[in-house]
Amino acid sequence: MQKIERGGKVKMPLPIILGVGAAIAGAAGVGSGAYGAIRMKEANDTLKNAEQQHRNNVNRFETISELTSGTMDELGNLELNILKNFDAFSDTMGKIQNRPEFRNYEEQGVKLPEYNPEELEKASAGAAVILGALGGAALGTAGGFAASGVAVSAVTALGTASTGTAISTLSGAAATNAALAALGGGSLKAGGGGVLLGGTVLSGVAAGAALFVGGIIFGAAGDKMAEKADTAYAEMKHAEKTMDDICQYLEELKNIADEYIRSLKKVHQLYMKNFAWVSFTVNNVHKTDWCLFTSEEKKALENTALLVGLLYKMCQVNLVIKAENENEINKINIQAVNEVMQDTEKVSADIL
Repeated sequence: MQKIERGGKVKMPLPIILGVGAAIAGAAGVGSGAYGAIRMKEANDTLKNAEQQHRNNVNRFETISELTSGTMDELGNLELNILKNFDAFSDTMGKIQNRPEFRNYEEQGVKLPEYNPEELEKASAGAAVILGALGGAALGTAGGFAASGVAVSAVTALGTASTGTAISTLSGAAATNAALAALGGGSLKAGGGGVLLGGTVLSGVAAGAALFVGGIIFGAAGDKMAEKADTAYAEMKHAEKTMDDICQYLEELKNIADEYIRSLKKVHQLYMKNFAWVSFTVNNVHKTDWCLFTSEEKKALENTALLVGLLYKMCQVNLVIKAENENEINKINIQAVNEVMQDTEKVSADIL
C-alpha cells in the first residue's frame, strides 16, 4: 500500500521506482539498438554496392583492354610480317643488273624514305627474329611493337644480347628474352612503353593494356573495400573516374588501330600486285638486265620500290606517345597517324 507522509505526499515503494526506471532504460536501449542496426545495414549495403560497382568497372575495363590489345596485336603482326617479307623484294632487286638509281618521291608534300637495301635487309631480318620470339607471348606484346614503331624495333632486335651473342642465332625462350630485353630501352624512348611482359595496370587485368596505357594505376579501390563503407565507396568512385578515362582512351586507340590496319592492307595489296609482276619477270622469266625490261616492267619495278618506301614509313610510325608523368595516360599519336594515312592516299592515287 501507498504510504502517506505528513503534508499529504504519496511515497512510492523503492521496488516500484526501480522497476519504472528499468523499463524506461530498456525502451531507450531498444531504440538505440534499432538505430544502430539500421546504420549497420546501411553501411553494409553501401559496402556491397561499392564492391559490385568496382567489379563491374574492372570487368568493363578488362573487356575493352582485351579488344584493344587484340587489335594492336593484329597491327603489330601485320607490320612485322610485311617487313619480314621484304627479303623477297631485296633478293629480287639484287638480281637486276644495270638498274638505275630510283628517284626520291617528293610529290604533293609527300616524302618517302630513300631505298636503302642494307637498312631494309636489317629490318626484314629483325622482324623475323621478333616474330620467332613472339610465340606464346602475352596478349598485347605484338601490339607493343606497333605502339612504339615496328621498323625501329625490328632494326634494334637484330643487335646482340647482353651476353654478346647475336640475337638472330638464338631460338626459343632465349631469343624471346634477348629480343625483348634489347627492345626495352629503344621502344620505351619511342613511346610505346616497351615490351613489358607480365606488366599489368591492375592485378587480374589483361597485361597488354599496360603497354598502351602507361604506368597509371587505378586499382587502389580494390584494396580499400574492407575499410569503412563511406571510404570504400569514395575510393571506388575515384577509381571509376580513372577507369572511365582509360576505357575512353583504349576505345579511341582501337579505332585508330583499326583504321590504320585498313590503310596498311590497302597499300600492301597494291605492293603485292606490282611485286608479283616484277618477281615473275626476274625469277620466272629470268630477265635480269634492266635494259631488256619493257616500259611496263620498269614502271612496275619503280612502283614497287615506291610502295616499299611507303610501307616502311608506315611501319615506322609509333601509335602511342609515352606520357612524361607516370600518373598520366599515354597519348595517341593521332597527328602522325593521320599524316601518313593521307600520304598513302596520295601515293596510291599517283601509282594507280
